[in-house]
Amino acid sequence: MAKASEIKVGNILRFNGELVTVVEFIHRTPGKGGAFYLGKFRNIKTSRIVEARLNTDEQVEICRVETNDYQYLYEEGDYFVVMDNNTFEQFSVSKALFGQSARFIKEGMDVLVSLEGEEPIMAQAPNFVELEITYSEPAVKGDTSSGALKTATTENGVELKVPLFVNQGDRIKVDTRTGEYVERVK
Repeated sequence: MAKASEIKVGNILRFNGELVTVVEFIHRTPGKGGAFYLGKFRNIKTSRIVEARLNTDEQVEICRVETNDYQYLYEEGDYFVVMDNNTFEQFSVSKALFGQSARFIKEGMDVLVSLEGEEPIMAQAPNFVELEITYSEPAVKGDTSSGALKTATTENGVELKVPLFVNQGDRIKVDTRTGEYVERVK
């Protein structure tokens, strides 16, 4: 347990039984009464913002979170099996922790996983991945006047919009946060 005065932005706390990350933490000293802290916390599971007022000597629990790179091995139902690159220990991480970027993860890729004790609480795919186009329609001649896009399917089955010059067999870079095409990789 720690005092509220020891909290810093970026800390992960157990607040009202939920894991939250500190987004904003401001010290206030009004003219009347004692000083206090105003905090904005983001719930790790729901991403909802919670605001709270804490006294300077109020006790809070700062969680010890360990974040490391792990190698993605394979998919098992609603879980991804990952391996620690140092100890070769394997464990399962829920797909839901990766959010929308889960569909871009492929075998052998390094992912970032945060653990509190033995429980994974946050997971993140790399910001950019390189994927091969397995199917795309041929470009229609004369349809290039205004940055036209066509649908293409990647090696892991994801369909996304790419420029007309991208063909089957090309490798492309995709932003996993937005799911958009970035560039063709040579």
